Amino acid sequence: MKKALLAAALMSAGVIAHAQSSVTLYGRLDAGIEYMSGLPNGSGGSTSRWRAESGDWGTSLWGLKGAEDLGGGTKAVFQLEGAFNTMTGGLGTTGSIWDRWATVGLSNNNFGTFLMGRELFIANGVWDFDPFGQSAWSSASLVRGRNWGKVSNVFSYQSPKFAGFDVYGQYGLSNSTSFNSNPNGQGRMDGLQLTYTNPLFQVRGIYDEIRNNNTGVLSGADGAFSFSREYTAAVNVFLGPFKIQGAYQALRTSGYTAASTGLAPSSVDHEWGGVTWQATPAAALIAAVYHANYNNGFGNSTIYTIGGTYNLSKRTLLDIQIATVRNSKTANLGLEANSFTEPNSIVSGSDNPVAGHSQSGAYVGIQHVF
Repeated sequence: MKKALLAAALMSAGVIAHAQSSVTLYGRLDAGIEYMSGLPNGSGGSTSRWRAESGDWGTSLWGLKGAEDLGGGTKAVFQLEGAFNTMTGGLGTTGSIWDRWATVGLSNNNFGTFLMGRELFIANGVWDFDPFGQSAWSSASLVRGRNWGKVSNVFSYQSPKFAGFDVYGQYGLSNSTSFNSNPNGQGRMDGLQLTYTNPLFQVRGIYDEIRNNNTGVLSGADGAFSFSREYTAAVNVFLGPFKIQGAYQALRTSGYTAASTGLAPSSVDHEWGGVTWQATPAAALIAAVYHANYNNGFGNSTIYTIGGTYNLSKRTLLDIQIATVRNSKTANLGLEANSFTEPNSIVSGSDNPVAGHSQSGAYVGIQHVF
C-alpha cells in the first residue's frame, strides 16, 4: 500500500512539474503577387516586372518559445525564430536557421526580463508606430533597411510598466579584441528605448548605435545607412476606429570622410505619418506618407501609399498595398529597402530606379499565422 501511494505521489509530482513548463510552436506565412514599374533596365532607362512574392506584408517566419516556472514569480524563458521564403522554402539568411531570435534568459513580472543571444535590433521598435507595420514598402525603405537590423552577442533588458512607462535596452558586443569592431563579425551595437502608454496615446523615444565592423566608427561606404547613430521620436493616437501614427528619425554619422569611402549621405532626416481606419471588425484601410532628406547633394524622396487588410478569420488575412516613390533629381530610392548605389551608376541586379525617376507598384497577398 505504501509503495502504491509513493508511486502515485511521484507520478503527481511529474505531472505538476510538466504543467509548470510550456513550449509553443508559432509562425507566419506570407505570399502574394507583385507588380512594379520604374525598375532600371541596365542602360539608363526603366522597365517593369511581375513576380511572386513572400514577405511583402510581413516576414514569413517560424519559431519556438517556452517558459519554465522557477518559483517566486520568476521564469526561465527562451525563443528561437527564423525567417524563410514561402515561395522557395529558402532560409531568410543563408546558413542561419534562427536568424531573427535565439535567446535564453529570466523573466519576472515585478523586475522585468533579461535575455542573452541574438535578437531583432532595437531600431525595429518603430514597428509599433508604422502605419504599414514595417512592410516591404514602408519605414525601412527610405533608410535602406536601417530599421530592420539584427544583433548578435546581445544582452537585453525589458522593464515592467510603471505608471505607463517602460524601458528597453540592448547591448551587443563585437566579441573581438577590438571593443568596437570585428571584421569577421559585427561592430558594437547598442540602444535604449523609452515608451509611455495610456488609453488615448502612446509615445516612444529610441537612441541606438551601429558601429562599422571594420573600423569601429559610426559611418561606412554608404554613409549613414548601415553604420550610424539613430534618434527616433514616435507617437500613436487612438481615436475610436482611427489610429493616427507619426515619427521622426535622424541618422547621423561620426568620422565620415568622403575621400576614403566615396560620396554618400552622412546625414538623413526621415519622417512619416499615416492613419488606419478599422472600418469593420474584419476590414482596415491604411494611408501613409514617408519622406526623407539626404545631405551631400543626394536630394530627397517621398513614398505615397494606400492599402488595407481583410481578416478571413483570426489567423488568416488578405492584404493589398499600392505605392509610389517620387525622387528629386539626385535621389534614387526605391519602394524596397535596396542597398546604396551612386545615383548615376548602373549596377547589375540593383532595383534602385534611375536618379530622379519615380517607381510605383502594387501587390496583393494572403497571410496566415499559427
